[in-house]
Amino acid sequence: MLNADLPWLQQPLADALARARSHALLVQGPAGVGQLELAVKLAQSWLCEATASDEPACGHCASCKLFASGTHPDFQLLLPEALEAPSREALGLPYEEPDAKAGKAKPSREIKVEAVRGLLAFAQATSARGKAKVAVIFPAEALNGVAANALLKTLEEPSGLLRFALASFDAAGLLPTIRSRCQPVPLALPPHDEALAWLASKGVDGAEGLLAATGGRPQQALDWFNAGLTDAAWQAIPKRVARGEVATFADWAPARVIDALQRLCHDLLRRRHGQAGQFFAAAALPSPKRAAPLLAWEAELRRAARHAEHPLNAGLWIEALVAQTQAAVSAALR
Repeated sequence: MLNADLPWLQQPLADALARARSHALLVQGPAGVGQLELAVKLAQSWLCEATASDEPACGHCASCKLFASGTHPDFQLLLPEALEAPSREALGLPYEEPDAKAGKAKPSREIKVEAVRGLLAFAQATSARGKAKVAVIFPAEALNGVAANALLKTLEEPSGLLRFALASFDAAGLLPTIRSRCQPVPLALPPHDEALAWLASKGVDGAEGLLAATGGRPQQALDWFNAGLTDAAWQAIPKRVARGEVATFADWAPARVIDALQRLCHDLLRRRHGQAGQFFAAAALPSPKRAAPLLAWEAELRRAARHAEHPLNAGLWIEALVAQTQAAVSAALR
């Protein structure tokens, strides 16, 4: 397990284990920096049979070997259906495709109450190895209202040796009653040089530009690179969309298009006010003369983001977004 070992998690892991005063920890921070990996490392450490529960796992005992194989009987990972395959693959966990069902329902991005009920059944069973039982929930904000309420009592009064590690990149989206029952474990962006070194070790070309494009999130930068996005292609986006080139976003999901355009809008507004861009290199950005068209465009992008997961026609929708972008940038430059 944990194929993608993240060096910047070593100190946060040691700190979280040493300072844990609750049976439930909430790992929170920006997306793309390793919340899930840290939560799983916490679980492995709590289950390790060769070290104390406030020390990192040894990686060699019988418990750690079971954990590494994904067969530890006292560990359960709760994920939305849509994240099951990619998350388990990233962690090195075995994953079986679900049986084909009637219809073609899209995998849910929510954690539903049925999944929580399964977790509660796991929680009530006796620990198989006698050290602890650990549940990891990611992303915790994916718990829908009914599921979150079903979890509350067990989260507040866990039975026996049960511990929780919740991981979130939007802790504000959690019910206050969930947050209040967890000890927070903040996870910040990794140091710039450490993130660059890690990306280089993964063979990422143009790591500096992609790391800036993702706001300093190395896991996201690696995902973008593996999906075929190069630094050169990213830096070409401002000029290409200003020319109305819809092919800029060929094969992109609508939500990803919105995200890229929001980053571009953000940088153009910074440029208009005399600041350097955050996501794009200076040479990639034009110099707007007017902020009003950009502010109007920013508001339109926020509205579009609310429907990004379910556009009626993704191709036409993206064409409209690019046309809107071209008009906004043209107006801002006049």
